Amino acid sequence: MKKLFLLSAAALLISTGAFAQSTVVTTTGTGHAAVQIEPQYRTKIKSYITEHRVRPVTTKEKIVVGAAVPSDVELEAVPAEWGPSLTKYRYVYSGDRVMLVDPGSRTVVQEID
Repeated sequence: MKKLFLLSAAALLISTGAFAQSTVVTTTGTGHAAVQIEPQYRTKIKSYITEHRVRPVTTKEKIVVGAAVPSDVELEAVPAEWGPSLTKYRYVYSGDRVMLVDPGSRTVVQEID
């Protein structure tokens, strides 16, 4: 019954064009959200970082998807130009990577390199 419900929900999403949005958020079996970002938005994000000369943060530990960002690292607001579905997240620029962060849990949900 559960599988039937999930298949029906997936079919409904496909038929309504929900996959034409800028991102898709899914929850993995571990409870972490995974954010898929379309290539044109990845390009916008990389351009923003370069044009605004965003300074990377330095941390003792590497910031990775699924891990919490240390509390002493300031999370930046996601600009609206990155896509409306991403504005609920914050970001950290570390090295050559932009990390999207869930502000409630401070968990990294996506890496944009």
